[in-house]
Amino acid sequence: MDIKNLQRENIKTLRPYSTARDEYKGQASVFLDANENSYGSPLPENFNRYPDPLQLDLKDALSKIKGVPIENTFLGNGSDEAIDLLFRAFCNPGKDNVIILPPTYGMYEVSANINDVEIRKVNLLPNFQLDLEGIAEAIDANTKLIFICSPNNPTGNSIVRTDIETILANFNGLVVIDEAYINFAKQRTFIQELTEYPHLVVLQTFSKAWGLAGLRLGMAFASSIIIDILNKVKAPYNISQSTQDLALAALQNIGQVNDWIKTTVAEREHLAKLLLDLPLVQKVYPSDANFILVEVADANGTYDALVDRGIIVRNRAKVTLCEGCLRITVGTPAENEILISALKSLTN
Repeated sequence: MDIKNLQRENIKTLRPYSTARDEYKGQASVFLDANENSYGSPLPENFNRYPDPLQLDLKDALSKIKGVPIENTFLGNGSDEAIDLLFRAFCNPGKDNVIILPPTYGMYEVSANINDVEIRKVNLLPNFQLDLEGIAEAIDANTKLIFICSPNNPTGNSIVRTDIETILANFNGLVVIDEAYINFAKQRTFIQELTEYPHLVVLQTFSKAWGLAGLRLGMAFASSIIIDILNKVKAPYNISQSTQDLALAALQNIGQVNDWIKTTVAEREHLAKLLLDLPLVQKVYPSDANFILVEVADANGTYDALVDRGIIVRNRAKVTLCEGCLRITVGTPAENEILISALKSLTN
């Protein structure tokens, strides 16, 4: 498969912006090349210098954890940046199309609309798994991307691995697997399959298990050809120095993160059992994420009642296949207890 031919023609010939840090990569004592403030910054730590545009130190540390070489790693301002760049690099506005699988993460559709790319929706089956026949029928010569969220948001379930492999084996565009919640799942990551599928893109994030949502740092893993294209299209300094420094520090505490994951998974199972015992709860869907999709008797009323008590969940009642459902993040034991007490009070 020739990945280079999948990209837009204007991207093939694009000359990316060349930063001062791209032109010189060695050590020096006097930097007078980037028109920075030579006196420093008003902060305790100096941020007067531009950050590494390719975040090589952070990618090196990440490679030791993920087992993915630097040349197969892209870091973005959240996974949303990688999603947007895939549209910008590979989809011709007004000509190409992408396939999304509702109910799913909403930014795929938003990014498609921003980039004027046709969206073809193939709803998941009632069990929230792939409609392989529907996907096959939706694909044509101008289908460039298929987005698969696994574990899926907002349903929480993992997509059957062999079904994803069927898509990978039969589709000639890019297959984007969004693994934002993979740390909470038993299913193994598709990162291990990168060498087998040159058109595979795996998205992950620091926002969930790593607890760094406020930093806005996402990851994309793919063949070096795809990564080179993303690096060519991205903003020159897309990850700030502070974000790189803080993420590097976080990577030194993987033990703490793993403990939080274990606690969250245990709390998820405990919370699911407590929810099932409530009269207003009609169904609790199995979850491989750090949230639970719950069908209740009156989703809108329950949501509003929780808001009145200072408890915010996500109302998914208007989402395809999620009618009557609330999406509830697994909180701390104390937060979960407050939630259950509030829900009990609504039935008294």
